[in-house]
Amino acid sequence: MRVVAYSIKSTEKEPLAIANHKKHEITLISNSLSEETVFYAEGKEAVVVFTDDDVSANVINKLADFGIKYIATRSIDSSHIDQQEAYNQNIKIASVPSSALSNVNENDLPMALATETIHNLDKWEGRKCLESACVCARACDQKSNSKFNV
Repeated sequence: MRVVAYSIKSTEKEPLAIANHKKHEITLISNSLSEETVFYAEGKEAVVVFTDDDVSANVINKLADFGIKYIATRSIDSSHIDQQEAYNQNIKIASVPSSALSNVNENDLPMALATETIHNLDKWEGRKCLESACVCARACDQKSNSKFNV
């Protein structure tokens, strides 16, 4: 899967590379996602964001124009994403399940977040259900009868 990951800190680069195992073509950039940086998503299938990124309706519409199908957040919180607009644009959202971080110490947090983020990309690429990582809101509830609940 072709992916751009926004707001990458130096401490996240190695864990993401290790977790990815060269499966996905991931472009890592330190810029946060905004209306000014959304163009980095052109030609990609997914974006990876963090809580400080602008994932508002305007940005989601631009992502949809670029053909983005998935938004994965490297956090358990997805409230920074306009979920209604993502639903309107048929963009699926996944977060890191809180259970994946329950026994993780601070030093291991970057690797745990990277592993779960890559796991979400793997599942999407395999067209499998994301289970607890799926940020359902209205989108999953209305599409629960589909072949793939992603």
